[in-house]
Amino acid sequence: MRPNHFPTDENTPLNWQIFSQLWPYLTEFKLRIFLAMLFLIAAKVATIYLPFILKYTVDTLNTEQVNSALVLVPFGLIAAYGALRLANVIFGEIRDTLFGRVTERAMRRLGLKVFKHLHSLDLDFHLNRQTGGLSRDIERGTSGISFLMRFLVFNIGPTLFEILVVVGVLFYNYGISFALIILVSVLSYVSYSVKATDWRTKYVREVNKADSSSSSRAIDSLLNYETVKYFNNEEYEANRYDTDLSTWENARRKNRLSLFALNGGQATIIALSMTCMMALAAYQVAHGKMTIGDFVLINAFTMQIFMPLNFLGFVYREIRGSLANIENLFSLLNKKSQVPITPNAPELSAQKGLVEFKHVGFSYRKDRIILQDVSFKILPGQKVAIVGESGAGKSTLVKLLFRFYDVTSGSVSIDQQDIRQVTQDSLRQNIGIVPQDTVLFNDSIFENVRYGRPEASNLEVNQAIDLANLRAFIESLPDKHETQVGERGLKLSGGEKQRVAIARTILKRPKILIFDEATSSLDSQSEQLILKAIKNVSKGHSSLVIAHRLSTIIDADNIIVMGDGKILEQGSHKCLLEKDGAYKQLWLAQRDNEEQNSEDSHSTESLDTK
Repeated sequence: MRPNHFPTDENTPLNWQIFSQLWPYLTEFKLRIFLAMLFLIAAKVATIYLPFILKYTVDTLNTEQVNSALVLVPFGLIAAYGALRLANVIFGEIRDTLFGRVTERAMRRLGLKVFKHLHSLDLDFHLNRQTGGLSRDIERGTSGISFLMRFLVFNIGPTLFEILVVVGVLFYNYGISFALIILVSVLSYVSYSVKATDWRTKYVREVNKADSSSSSRAIDSLLNYETVKYFNNEEYEANRYDTDLSTWENARRKNRLSLFALNGGQATIIALSMTCMMALAAYQVAHGKMTIGDFVLINAFTMQIFMPLNFLGFVYREIRGSLANIENLFSLLNKKSQVPITPNAPELSAQKGLVEFKHVGFSYRKDRIILQDVSFKILPGQKVAIVGESGAGKSTLVKLLFRFYDVTSGSVSIDQQDIRQVTQDSLRQNIGIVPQDTVLFNDSIFENVRYGRPEASNLEVNQAIDLANLRAFIESLPDKHETQVGERGLKLSGGEKQRVAIARTILKRPKILIFDEATSSLDSQSEQLILKAIKNVSKGHSSLVIAHRLSTIIDADNIIVMGDGKILEQGSHKCLLEKDGAYKQLWLAQRDNEEQNSEDSHSTESLDTK
């Protein structure tokens, strides 16, 4: 079984090659990136020059005699300080505005790519996934891209650049002592942050895993709301959800305690460093080696370095978390379908609709064989029915024809073309199905019918509705065509949903039609109307009918009887009855059951009248 979502193993180092995978999504706006970098540099230059303005201002104000000619200098410096502060903010806003479009487009492109890729994966992947956990992985991954790009480009890089410039300025103007304190402090801070953050990354992953698990549990339970109610299992579901929430709570507690250790260590390094810088500066001023302005400059530079550096610790932690989330997103993109796409495959040319299964063998697992040496044909325009007990492999044949799975042995072809050698899109464009369990989108009835061919006109949709015997039902509804069917179509009955599915397939008008117990949820009157519609629509089309009620397929050109994954016998209804084999036994058993049900119904009516 495949995993439901893809948390990275706690002991696995994060994949820093993610940056190379992200780069193609960022190069769409090269000019914007270049301009954003220019404003980034301008903002940093303004920031670095601010302490010098403070120094000159303080030194000017600190002179013993300030003559009238110099009285305006401090005010000019203060005005320059305000202008630089404003420029720093404005340049930063322009930078963020320019780069915001880049990250948003990258999120859009990558989100769409993941969405398409998920639809390209095989049925086995989707049968084993948990929708809640998967959606959380996608949501966190796309959000992580925005955070990673914004803070890595505009915080970590510029902060490191600023540190190098400040170290150089202090060394040039005040000697090695101040520069060395800053350099050692920064290296200690960064080293501690990296090691501590790497240590606590496993707790971040535990929180993400618990978050996905609880989300999956909640969504799965809500999607199966009716089943929960049928079995009075509200408390059971609540307890299971609470168990997942308890795991999430414990993971959050560990994460919070590890964060306390990280923040405490960082604060200690900053406090010691600032104390050393201020003590050394105060000593220099006391001995006349520095002015008060120099003291203010060093204090401003120290604060200016450690404020973003403190933020740098937060950013690095978040980047680690973002990388883990993005890694999960890219792991989805790395998933390979077990039904491979053939490179440069031609499109299926289905002119006649001849379907042929040749010595087909199939198994979902090696220790459980589903189909063995199955061979039959559906001639152009022919109606072929498949019957048999549950588990005989009837529905598996449909999945193989749609190429949700590839055959283990043998081949399936349409008009002499192996379906593995043509594009999957063209294959499925030529096949329409009315499934046994119809699932509708949470939209109007009209739009659910139109889904069979989204580009169809309103007239064509209405024609399909009429052919599927849906008109009277729709007209009886207060909102008519615009009636919302609810999530998964839960507002409609089973028979109503199947008639919508039949209309949808009629609208598609494919070359090959499949009816997988299409009338199983209908009453006898509706069934006859639908069978008539199916017969009309099937003219000129090859059709495969999987049936439980044998009375619905007596007009089939060929009836295939399956058992234990093999074809037991095949032929017309009349021929199979004459053979006195498996089909006749099924026929007699169903007839006896219907007669018994009829007698029971008459007995009930008789008792009601007494």
